[in-house]
Amino acid sequence: MTAAWTIENLVVRQGDRLAVNGASLSAAAGELVGVLGPNGSGKTTLLRGGLGLLKAEAGTARLAGHALQGLSEAARARLAGYLPQERRIGWNLGSLEIAALGAPDLPPARARAVAADMLERVGLAGFEARGVLEMSGGERARVLLARLLATRAPLLVADEPAAGLDPDAQLLTLDLLRGEAARGAAVVVTLHDLTLAARFCDRLVVMSHGRIAADGPPATALASAVLSAVFGLEGGLVDTPSGPVAAVRRPGR
Repeated sequence: MTAAWTIENLVVRQGDRLAVNGASLSAAAGELVGVLGPNGSGKTTLLRGGLGLLKAEAGTARLAGHALQGLSEAARARLAGYLPQERRIGWNLGSLEIAALGAPDLPPARARAVAADMLERVGLAGFEARGVLEMSGGERARVLLARLLATRAPLLVADEPAAGLDPDAQLLTLDLLRGEAARGAAVVVTLHDLTLAARFCDRLVVMSHGRIAADGPPATALASAVLSAVFGLEGGLVDTPSGPVAAVRRPGR
């Protein structure tokens, strides 16, 4: 598989703290990679540093084989779409206008057509004119997912795209991102739900204290030893007819 994104030995300092300390990550075309770890383990910082949105102290990143530092902002935008964890929107624009922002390189009419299609895919057909500040948090999150999908970029990076969504919307979100990988995109997501990660991702990268603690298929990356060392949990993955489930508990519970 062709590497759409590679990060090697990235170091990002935030104040006096090494938020990311020599971490490496790769994502290939057609692959859905999940990035897991406790709060504060460096997941978001790794993604933002690897996209050039945070200054790195050391390490390298490449998009589609090109050194990140040598790419213009426009070139980066064509190669990578990014959905941040923060879902705040300052202006009460219609959802169609927000989703169309994902395709600024297209003529306006075409961008709006792509945006309408993506809103339908995320279950918001008929919401095109509704202001995003008049929506629930979950609906607004789906508008922003539609904007990400509208980029049609070969790399899609989504930071906690399932956070705060109801179960059906969580499954829809991961189904859509899984579909983007199936069409040939490289997709990288951060998740806190271990079951969702195991069920949808081809590979999991587990972070702890700014470093990579595990990198492999779900059964390997969420082995009992990793769950204990990184998350302080007992248990492991259990296969069910609906897919793997993380059967975990706090020690002594």
